[in-house]
Amino acid sequence: MNAVSANRLELIQIADAVAREKSIDKSLVIEAMEDALARAARSRYGHETNIKAEINPKTGETRLWRLLEVVEEIENDSAQILLSEARHKNPAANVGDFISEPLPPIDFGRVAAMAAKQVITQKVREAERDRQYEDYKDRVGEIVNGIVKRVEYGHVIVDLGRAEAVIRRDQQLPREAYRNGDRVRAYIMDARREPRGPQIFLSRSHPQFMAKLFEQEVPEVYDGVIEIKAVARDPGSRAKIGVYSKDNSIDPVGACVGMRGSRVQAVVNELGGEKIDIVPWSPDAATFVVNALAPAEVTKVVLDEDSERIEVVVPDEQLSLAIGRRGQNVRLAAQLTGFEIDIMTEEEESAKRQEEFRHRSELFMTGLDVDDMMAGLLVSEGFAKIEEIAYVEIEELADIEGMDEETAQELQTRAAEYLEEEARKLDARRKELGVSDDVANMEGLDLKMVVALGENDVKSMEDLAGCATDDLTGWTERVDGERKHYDGILEKFKISAEDAESLIMRARVAAGWVNEEDLRTEEETEEEAAAGETA
Repeated sequence: MNAVSANRLELIQIADAVAREKSIDKSLVIEAMEDALARAARSRYGHETNIKAEINPKTGETRLWRLLEVVEEIENDSAQILLSEARHKNPAANVGDFISEPLPPIDFGRVAAMAAKQVITQKVREAERDRQYEDYKDRVGEIVNGIVKRVEYGHVIVDLGRAEAVIRRDQQLPREAYRNGDRVRAYIMDARREPRGPQIFLSRSHPQFMAKLFEQEVPEVYDGVIEIKAVARDPGSRAKIGVYSKDNSIDPVGACVGMRGSRVQAVVNELGGEKIDIVPWSPDAATFVVNALAPAEVTKVVLDEDSERIEVVVPDEQLSLAIGRRGQNVRLAAQLTGFEIDIMTEEEESAKRQEEFRHRSELFMTGLDVDDMMAGLLVSEGFAKIEEIAYVEIEELADIEGMDEETAQELQTRAAEYLEEEARKLDARRKELGVSDDVANMEGLDLKMVVALGENDVKSMEDLAGCATDDLTGWTERVDGERKHYDGILEKFKISAEDAESLIMRARVAAGWVNEEDLRTEEETEEEAAAGETA
């Protein structure tokens, strides 16, 4: 009797030890043991038998039951019992209920014991994986410390104490070498369930790793007084970080730099000497771009918010500084601000403006049949297209110095005649390309756009319906670490992504791919989602 009690007590002690070692709930270990006992008992009583095992978590006492399903006609006498027989045991039994019969305790053979151990090991491993995933799925975005366990094919496996994580080769800093036992600090980038168990992915090259390091080093950032608005990194080489202070009395750049650079130096040391430019953030895009291009000086900025492009003019001697070695400075500034930045010298900008002036003057001289002086006067007043002259209020033209109402009227007449002739030529070109009338008559498209579509083999409503938004607006992607832009069919007409999407969806309705009801339902769903995000 004493030996049996000792064995029962030992069972509970083992469950306690496993639960502590694997940091999982003791009840999960007991459950795994019960499952193992039930499987071992089935190997003795028959695998078709439905057996339930129970271990008392306090005493360690084990009990076995055979469960029999109450049926009207028996198909498997190992797992089923007739209703009439069941009612002898329990008068309240009904079809579909289960009747339990106690079974005597069994002595495990060597094979059964090995099978039970395997079941327990598997169940405990699954519970441990679930615990790891639950622990880390809500910690994405935090910084953790760990110890390098091993390096496999350039990927670093890190022991975090309660879990293992990996820093993939592309998430490490260049020229950093890791050895077993090294301490490492990294950013939790992702935690995912995978067939081989939960995978925790760390990063030392992620932009937010730098932001989190500043949060640890700068109390004002941790407290939320200073906000890190944007980070751009060329890992291991150089970075730019945009900071903003909610308190006017606190200088965000000075606070992040620290006394004699102590705070920023701590971050630099952690990142292996990566140079960091701390840039004051501004809600004004042009000001932020100028700040981001530091240390280069900027003399002029021309912003195009619709296409998210910005032209920056710098003195001739500042050009190489603004661009940076291998384009690093302007590339990081573009990442930081979200704008594509075109840098030119004052001389290049002057030449570009002169070329624009000449091109517009020639357009007016040819289209309106005026001399160079009149054409130059119109360009100087800000007119860029003949359409602007045709549709502007007559008083606005007449108010130009050196022009009267009669001249203004004549200019508008000539502009209208020019546009009519252009429309006739464009429509002829459209027909020559084979663009259908229903595409040509679509709301939101003018004849120049229709011709551009035809020249790119978009000729029918089905062709337009098959386009993606990017096909019309253009897109930018990274190729070998560099941003490469691909032109869209209608990009030069400055069509927005929303207008392009609306155009394509209307084409899909017209082509019969979707119906108006589907379109309305989708729009309502998007509006509800947007309202939910706002709330």
